[in-house]
Amino acid sequence: MGNTSGLLVCLTILRGALGATLIASHYSGQLYTLNLSSTNQLTIASTVSSGNRMPAWLDFDSASRIVYIPDEVQWGQPLLKGFSVAGDGSLISKAQVQTAGGELHSTLYGSGNGYIATAQYDASTISTYGLPLGGTGQPLQKLTFNMSQPGPVPSRQDRPHPHSVFTDPSEKYLLSADLGADFIRVFSIGSSGILTQCPSFSTGPGDGPRHGAFRTQGNTTFLFTVNELSNSVTSWSVTYPATGCLVLAKKQTLSTFPPGKAAPVGSKAAEVHIRDNFVYISNRNDQSFGTQQDSITAYAIDPSTGLITYLETTSAYSFFPRTFAINNAGTMVAIGGQTSANVAVVERNATSGRLGKLLATLKVGNPGTVNQEDGLSAVIWNE
Repeated sequence: MGNTSGLLVCLTILRGALGATLIASHYSGQLYTLNLSSTNQLTIASTVSSGNRMPAWLDFDSASRIVYIPDEVQWGQPLLKGFSVAGDGSLISKAQVQTAGGELHSTLYGSGNGYIATAQYDASTISTYGLPLGGTGQPLQKLTFNMSQPGPVPSRQDRPHPHSVFTDPSEKYLLSADLGADFIRVFSIGSSGILTQCPSFSTGPGDGPRHGAFRTQGNTTFLFTVNELSNSVTSWSVTYPATGCLVLAKKQTLSTFPPGKAAPVGSKAAEVHIRDNFVYISNRNDQSFGTQQDSITAYAIDPSTGLITYLETTSAYSFFPRTFAINNAGTMVAIGGQTSANVAVVERNATSGRLGKLLATLKVGNPGTVNQEDGLSAVIWNE
């Protein structure tokens, strides 16, 4: 009994010393485990090769404790990788499958997260795979999209460009934000992981939707999408008819910048997250807080209508914040600066939703180049 008590004390002390762990990926092909101490010291605990050439995203299954990493490279032998994640955040390569590459984003879906979908931006496709990874590398399904003419922003909307894939709260549907086609695509999920295309829903012309996140309260569900090309966020009501597919209805679109402020030339909205009744959007290359200091904008959600109200714009403490993640407690936000190649951790007030002071920042790998696919690609909490 005494030895057991001593072990528990040691584990408690260790957990307190570590505080929290995070995982970051870098386009150079490296994965990093980061430790955030209880005194807000952020350090690199370990580094491993991702095993693929351009790890673009981190998709963590907390139940199996496996993180999946799609490959954005489009030559050689692109790999979708799976790593087991220990309690301390250390990573061990577990499985892989060869893919067509060009995958910007992925999401787990289906019963027990038994499948993974990937978005191939340049190829205008979505591919799915059964889990665990392995086998011949042939996807379970490959969906290809077409459009008859370029969109309002021809340089970016020359063809469909699915930028993300994500599931709805019922987990019966998979959606994709198609930046090239100005569509939110909807698919029903079959019992064997097969996707069936439902009607798509149009964003504003030239919006270029990039990512989406849902908010459910009671029987009411809303979707919020961030639009890269128009630097805006759109709220949608979500309904589930007795027959047919999920239905979206556009309610509101607001700028990702403060009221009255035009989007700076070259700025590009990136990611969206929701926590409680607050929406957060990261802005890249706006430099609202000084040279190479971009921003995050927050909005308050009216839970009865899904309409949002501008709350604040705060520093992202990074340049090109491609990704960010809110911890489970809702008290901290980890921000991944792609071009600055840093992870910044800021306070979050769980009641007011406002972001606070910078707690820690750390360079992770080599800096990237403006508007290039290099630098830091993603960051998540290990929880």
